[in-house]
Amino acid sequence: MADNKTNTKQPAAAANREFDLQATADRAQDFYTRNKNVINIALLAVIVIVGGYFGYNRFVKAPKEQKAQEAIFAAQQYFAQDSLAKALNGDGNNYGFLQVIDKYGGTKAGDLAKYSAGICYVRLGEYQKGIDQLKAYSGSNLVVRSLAYGNIGDAYMELNKAGDAVEFYKKAGADDNQLTAPVYLLRAGMALEKSNKPQDAIAVYKEIKTKYPLTTEGRMMDMYLARLGVVK
Repeated sequence: MADNKTNTKQPAAAANREFDLQATADRAQDFYTRNKNVINIALLAVIVIVGGYFGYNRFVKAPKEQKAQEAIFAAQQYFAQDSLAKALNGDGNNYGFLQVIDKYGGTKAGDLAKYSAGICYVRLGEYQKGIDQLKAYSGSNLVVRSLAYGNIGDAYMELNKAGDAVEFYKKAGADDNQLTAPVYLLRAGMALEKSNKPQDAIAVYKEIKTKYPLTTEGRMMDMYLARLGVVK
């Protein structure tokens, strides 16, 4: 008898499930029918956005990057030769860094041109222009970023703004690489001494000695510390 009851319930349960599934499908179809214009527009928008993104990268961004790389080449050659005016402004036939920035500022080459133009201005003694261009550089290369901060510090020192110089020397030193960090931390310490902040300078010199003991700057720190009254 138990078996007969079980068999009687199974078709009913299956029917209920089928009914529920059909009802769900009907509701979904009804929802789509009532909102199909909105749904289709949303789907089309997603397709356009995704397709546009890949299309932009392939057909606009990539060719622009290539043109920017070609445009900056002559300026880089002049920069390497210390022909800084031509590196900045071009030679009449080829772009300088400023023209590359103007036309391709949003590309990687355009961003590098901001750094290079800043260095040119600092070397030419146009310190505020150099600061402005170097601050505009936004690349992720740690060494180049450190050099940018360090040159901003140098430019502020030339403008007799030691406090601002210390800020950027410390930023340059915060990138924590053996090549540039101890150099710019040393300059930060010297700028602090010039600003009559010997205790702050001592803290920087101790940092150099601790973090970079094998560098040229690290080996000099005992002398700098002794000069400020710190002895072993």
